[in-house]
Order: sequence, then structure tokens, then C-alpha cells
Amino acid sequence: MSTKKIEKRPIDIYFDQYAESHHNPTNKLIHWICVPLIFFSICGLIWAIPFPYLNFLGKYNGYINWFSFVLAAVIYYYYRLSPVLSYAMLILIFVFSAGIVGLEKMNTLNGWLPMWVSCLIIFVVAWIGQFIGHKIEGKKPSFLTDLKFLLIGPAWLLHFLFKKAGIRY
Repeated sequence: MSTKKIEKRPIDIYFDQYAESHHNPTNKLIHWICVPLIFFSICGLIWAIPFPYLNFLGKYNGYINWFSFVLAAVIYYYYRLSPVLSYAMLILIFVFSAGIVGLEKMNTLNGWLPMWVSCLIIFVVAWIGQFIGHKIEGKKPSFLTDLKFLLIGPAWLLHFLFKKAGIRY
């Protein structure tokens, strides 16, 4: 009888590495709040970078921005790690995009803060929360070791939801 050693997938190795600095329940709770907020705010900040007017797009001009290109690269990265998680992240990003458009409309219709200012405030407040969580944990944030963990964090949260639902990612 032979015993096969099952190798871990890169995504599982990243999740294990990420989990090393996320054991404290308070830090985990803070991450459930702050990681999506940071991801949302980064999406909005990239979205807000002025994009050149492209005449050939006609009435569809404005539907493509710098975030469109970042989105393609990010989803491809997630797809390489786990196709199922990449689909979930794409849906999440569509929801975030609706939120970003909502912030833009609030500015246009109600004189609310510009979308990028709202996203910048969310970004700063959420990072303060993250650093408080890591202070409680007693370990530095994973992204300080490797920037790819900025993308692993949101997927790490999703993988818990997938596990709870019994969905193999």
C-alpha cells in the first residue's frame, strides 16, 4: 500500500502564511471589517485616476478607466491561484463598483464628498483599524513581508465563507 503525499496548492500555502499573523479573535474581527473596506477604497482610488478621453468609444466613453486594467490583472492573478475564488472576487468587485458609482452619484446629485475623497477617508480609517488589530495580535501585517498579501487578504476571508458553505475553492 503506497501513501501519496498531497502537495498543497499555492493558494493554500499563501492562506497558511497569511493566517500566521491572524490568530487573535479581535484582530480577525477587525480584518473582516477593514480588509473589504481597504480593498473597496483602493478600487475607488484607482477608479478616480483621470483616464484619457477615447473618441472611438463614442457613447461608451467613461466605462473604461484605469481600474478596468487593474481589474483584469487582479482577476487573472486570482484565477491562477483558484478559478472559483477568482469568480467570487469578480462578483465582489462588481458590487464594489456599484458602490463606487453610488459615491460618484451622491457627489453629483447631493453635493456629497468627491468619490476619491470618500475612498481616501475609508482607506485611512480602515488602515488605522488594521494596525490596531495587528498591535493587539502582536505581529506585523503580512503585506510588510510581501505585497502580494494585499491581494491574499480578501481571498483569505472569502475562503472561510466557501469552507462554511462546503464549496471547494
